Amino acid sequence: MPKKILTGVVVSDKPNKTITVLVERKYQHPVLKKIIKVKKKYHAHDENNKFKNGDKVSIIESKPYSKNKKFEVMGDNK
Repeated sequence: MPKKILTGVVVSDKPNKTITVLVERKYQHPVLKKIIKVKKKYHAHDENNKFKNGDKVSIIESKPYSKNKKFEVMGDNK
């Protein structure tokens, strides 16, 4: 199965070697047919502490680094 790739904005870079990425997705409600925006935060591994708040990044699914951290930064799309 291919690994998930998500794109979002860095909202926190406080922990060492970790960033928090806010990913927003849109989908249509099955019954109401209304477009719904859903936001979710993911913790991602950032080995060199390279990314700062506001950066647009792509994250890819990886081995678990910790309890909540299951993604790593793929690269930046500034």
